[in-house]
Amino acid sequence: MAPTHGHHGEIEGRAKYKEYAYSPVPASSSSAVYGSATPRRLSGESGVNLSKYQILNSVDDRYRYSEMTEKGSTLPQYVAAAAANLAIVSAGAMMGWTSPILPKLSKNLEDNPLGRTITTEENSYIGSLVALGAAVGSFLAGYLSERWGRKKTLLSSVAPFLVGWALIASAKHVGQLYAARLILGIAMAFAFTVVPMYCGEIAETSVRGALGSFLQLFITVGLLYSYAIGPYVSYVAFWIVCAIIPVIFFACFIFMPESPYYLLKIGQREEAVAALAKLRGKSAASVQKEADEMQAAVEEAFRNEASVADLFTVKANFKALIYTCLLASFQQLSGINVVLFYMEDIFISAGTSLSTSIATIIVGVVQMLASCVTPLVVDRLGRRILLVFSGIGELVTLGALGVYFYLQDHEHADVSSISILPVISLVIFISTYSVGWGPLPWTVMGEMFASNVKSKASGITVCACWLLAFFITKFSSDLQVAFGNFTLYWVFGVFCVISVLFAVFILPETKGKTLQQIQNELNGESSSLPELQMGSKH
Repeated sequence: MAPTHGHHGEIEGRAKYKEYAYSPVPASSSSAVYGSATPRRLSGESGVNLSKYQILNSVDDRYRYSEMTEKGSTLPQYVAAAAANLAIVSAGAMMGWTSPILPKLSKNLEDNPLGRTITTEENSYIGSLVALGAAVGSFLAGYLSERWGRKKTLLSSVAPFLVGWALIASAKHVGQLYAARLILGIAMAFAFTVVPMYCGEIAETSVRGALGSFLQLFITVGLLYSYAIGPYVSYVAFWIVCAIIPVIFFACFIFMPESPYYLLKIGQREEAVAALAKLRGKSAASVQKEADEMQAAVEEAFRNEASVADLFTVKANFKALIYTCLLASFQQLSGINVVLFYMEDIFISAGTSLSTSIATIIVGVVQMLASCVTPLVVDRLGRRILLVFSGIGELVTLGALGVYFYLQDHEHADVSSISILPVISLVIFISTYSVGWGPLPWTVMGEMFASNVKSKASGITVCACWLLAFFITKFSSDLQVAFGNFTLYWVFGVFCVISVLFAVFILPETKGKTLQQIQNELNGESSSLPELQMGSKH
């Protein structure tokens, strides 16, 4: 529920915003920035050649001169984005926690805080309740990011992270593990909802794609962290090393600036300019023009603020919502979370000759390396071709896994000669997933929605994604028991076929198009922008 003071804060913030937005002094004028200075007329009409010294005596021209001479640096943006994405590493480590721990809880009494082995049903709940918590938390994170700001909301995610790990640390009953996973899911939703928003708002155009791709890379770092440490330490030591990451995130991110876009939205112009100058590695004078452009975007979004109903009544919004929800659904229907949550169980079931812990680490390394590929090629090859490549790779490997388990479980054949097949299949599955269906649904989501509906639409898409993830991870074990492992992988393979057909015949390509061109296409209109603009970088 909303805090009792939240509405008042919103009204106060908007009042400040309106006071600025409708000021009789234009935002771009030097008097708006510097107070009493009056710009000097520099037109050649006077016929006087002004010296450089005379020009710089004009405040307005000092501002222009600073813009032209200061190059700045993108490094502060990379540092801020990396610090924010440490929250994503925390989420990845939490997601990977189940891979080494569930086999211990299911089969061993030694190093088992519950004092008994858990059932298959309990196993499935521990694995899946994170997704249910994330589905609920996505709306809370979106709400708080508008009330408290991006930075404070992200920093506040440390609280549910630490509460969740404290419950895991003191668990003596499986119900406490359920509660811990739900709370950790809420913390994960804060990271997944707010980090992309923050990175998109602090980045200049030339690095926005790179910073946006950090999410997939950093979550694989968190997964690999759990895969590499979990099998070799005790239950107590493992939760401690996982709980350290959100603390490190807090210590690093607290020194990062708030989103300038958010600061302008609540009427804090001076703070926004200071944050922008810090992020660009420039002086305050040099970022005034960019601040004015941000201000114009804020004003436009405020004037055209949309309701949830507009997502369903406006043609472009509704089509974008359908496309992004389908993208998120196909991402989950590839079976990725079943693979990530139960990776060691898969290798144990396969009876591979390779150590299950080593096999899991190999897959984690491959996933991290593959996640580095997409930022390098996505703007050259386009979204659709990578999604098609990714879907075909997933289909082939899921088919191979299904064949292996069919021969092993149904035909009771000797599969020792191909025991390496599950490892090879999962390596290829993870790598192809990581270059397409892993990062690109979030990339396209950021491109398809107009700014005035993006936060609401993103909340719905993220909620749909994690609700589906919950049902898949919860009931996949029931399908395995009833029909066998091979049936589960073949069912996922069928959805991969559908996802490829969707990418080929339905999903519009967004590569090289401006946001306005994308909106025009979703509305069924031909773009009014010149064709040459389609190749521009943005």
